[in-house]
Amino acid sequence: MAHRTLKKSSYDNLIDRLNKFPQGAPPSETLYQILRILFSEREAELVSQLPIKPFTVEKAARNWKMNLNQAHKILDELASRAILLDIDKNGISQYVLPPPMAGFFEFSLMRLNGKVDQKLLGELYYQYLNVEEGFIKDLFVRGDTQLGRVYVNEPVLSEENSLHVLDYERASEVIKTASAIGVGICYCRHKMEHVGKNCHAPMDICMTFNTSAASLTKHGYARKIDVPECMDLLDQAHDHNLVQFGENIQKGVNFICNCCGCCCEAMIAARKYGILQPVHTSNFLPHINQESCTGCGLCVNVCPVEAMTLVTANDPKQKKRKVAKLNESICLGCALCVRVCNQKSISLKSLKKRVITPVNSVHKAVMMALERGKLQNLIFDNQLLFSHRAMAAIFGVLLKLPPTKQILAMEQVKSRYLEKMINWYDKN
Repeated sequence: MAHRTLKKSSYDNLIDRLNKFPQGAPPSETLYQILRILFSEREAELVSQLPIKPFTVEKAARNWKMNLNQAHKILDELASRAILLDIDKNGISQYVLPPPMAGFFEFSLMRLNGKVDQKLLGELYYQYLNVEEGFIKDLFVRGDTQLGRVYVNEPVLSEENSLHVLDYERASEVIKTASAIGVGICYCRHKMEHVGKNCHAPMDICMTFNTSAASLTKHGYARKIDVPECMDLLDQAHDHNLVQFGENIQKGVNFICNCCGCCCEAMIAARKYGILQPVHTSNFLPHINQESCTGCGLCVNVCPVEAMTLVTANDPKQKKRKVAKLNESICLGCALCVRVCNQKSISLKSLKKRVITPVNSVHKAVMMALERGKLQNLIFDNQLLFSHRAMAAIFGVLLKLPPTKQILAMEQVKSRYLEKMINWYDKN
């Protein structure tokens, strides 16, 4: 990229804007090619000037120095292509630029249309995400708080297991409580199809919920469905041994992907970087009864992250006998192995220490930004003067952090105000 001029282009400015998110987009020639397909040069420049937090037409118009009608037309055009999400909040239209993932990268391949060259886009995504890998490493490996988490396979839960599963840990509960539900084409398998590497798992099974679903169904990037149909799709995902991977929050979950081990970005990352815990696990681990295990290998074949292997049973009477062995350090706790075990030799045991899930999207964003050195972008967004409510939401998360992470926050922000707020909270 040494050939680029010293003067920043609109796409350079857009990349700078994207990298204000806790999850960024490392610059590369491939990324520039992707952005040129998705954005015109003028759109790239305009979007680079938008706030990180949701904003109104009025705010965009002020930033862009244009009248409301012009701004509204541009925002609606971007929303119609799922570059922006448009949200109705108490009767007022707001817009937000989602991060690349889970966001406008996926949305661009979630429906079949002739508006963009999806084969070229799929090939570029494969190059950027699966070959270059800088983006995936930044997305899944940095920090302790990750983008997504795994939901345990509910049909295999025993009565005892069920007592230890909270409502927000159930994919079925996310479906039943969503304000809106949409289903679209699986971005990961669609991308892999364009490079000849896709499997035969169902494609029309990518679930979106709540505000994301409302926007994506409005513009045809997802199909609006009801709870019974979505529950049927969840059953279909279980039948195809797909892993439920969803947004890593308790309330207001915006997506649940039904992932295969071969195509899906989260599972590929978990397999490559499992020791670094790129995906939050469920609160269970499989337990293998080696007395009854026959070493059939079904659990090995179904595991999306290669946490199961076959090893010798050290049985003097059957020297060739093998049994399953679990690598606990990379297991997701999805329980697919429990589902396929014909001998009922695998059961689920609760983790000794529960996995912590952020309460909502604000909590997750603050934690991810803090751990990735980008907290100042949330607090001092130079495109937006935060409302008292937004500031209160962010500080509400910060003030409840452990002391070590509060210190880290103060080092990043270098704010006497934040220091006084934390000190006041500790004393009260």
